[in-house]
Amino acid sequence: QVKTQFESQANTDCAAFEAIEYKTQVVAGIIYFIKVQVSDDDFVHLKVFQSLPDENQGPRLVGFQTGKTRDDPLTYF
Repeated sequence: QVKTQFESQANTDCAAFEAIEYKTQVVAGIIYFIKVQVSDDDFVHLKVFQSLPDENQGPRLVGFQTGKTRDDPLTYF
C-alpha cells in the first residue's frame, strides 16, 4: 500500500516491490519497519506508520533507507 508513496519520495520506479521481513513498534498506532526487495540485488528499508483504527487513515510512509542488501539487519531508524 505504500509503493506509490515510496516511488514518489525516492523519485524512482520499482520493477519489484516485495516485503521480505518486518518489525513493529507500538506507539499511538503502529510503526512498521519493512525490508523490501525492489530489484534482484537492491533492497530498501521502509518506516511506515499505521494510525489507530478509529482515525480511519491508511498507512503512511514516514521514512526510508536505500542502498541496502538482503543481509543488512532491519533496525529502528
